[in-house]
Amino acid sequence: MKKLILLIFILSCIMGCSSSKNMGVNSFSSNEIKLISSADSLTPMRVFKINNKKDSLLLRTKSSYIKPDPNNKTLQLFVKRLHTTVIDSMSMGVGIAAPQVGILKNIIWVQRFDKERFPFEVYLNPKIIKYSEDKQTVKEGCLSIPNRTEILNTRAQSITIEYDTMKGEHKTETVKSFISVIFQHEIDHLYGILYLDHLDKEIRDAKNPKQIKNSHP
Repeated sequence: MKKLILLIFILSCIMGCSSSKNMGVNSFSSNEIKLISSADSLTPMRVFKINNKKDSLLLRTKSSYIKPDPNNKTLQLFVKRLHTTVIDSMSMGVGIAAPQVGILKNIIWVQRFDKERFPFEVYLNPKIIKYSEDKQTVKEGCLSIPNRTEILNTRAQSITIEYDTMKGEHKTETVKSFISVIFQHEIDHLYGILYLDHLDKEIRDAKNPKQIKNSHP
């Protein structure tokens, strides 16, 4: 009898730990919920800047999976606030990633200049599954890196991405030209990568041409 009780106790502990881990992966932390819920959907969130030490540490942290759930009110509110932030006159970006406002979840907004009326669209858990060998030269800036732009030569001309929609649909899509740059830039943020990292790589490769490798983050 004692062995049975002990076994039940161990199993309950294992299941409890497992549930806690899944909860942490699929949902927001208590601090994130507090930050998201601090204002309504029409209020922009503060954009984290790399020249702030505390902000910079978070911007360099990898984000995690978020479960698409139409019934998750925090998710619904956050997605709206993130959109409000990117279109705000203080930002006016063409894309934004959740880590840029202090939320470490795989969520981005991208302005689709390849569609009629250039709509902003939200993507959950976006991932690049294929890069073209052709590269393009583009000027990039970032809401989290104020007063600076740089020319990059490492962005793929086209990419294939997979992602989840807010309704829980899983989709695959190929995007090209400048739209692909926006996706590459925003998805980088989910891995703690900034566009300046690509510039640094270009400089290193120029100094050591024999060590150049065709790699992507």
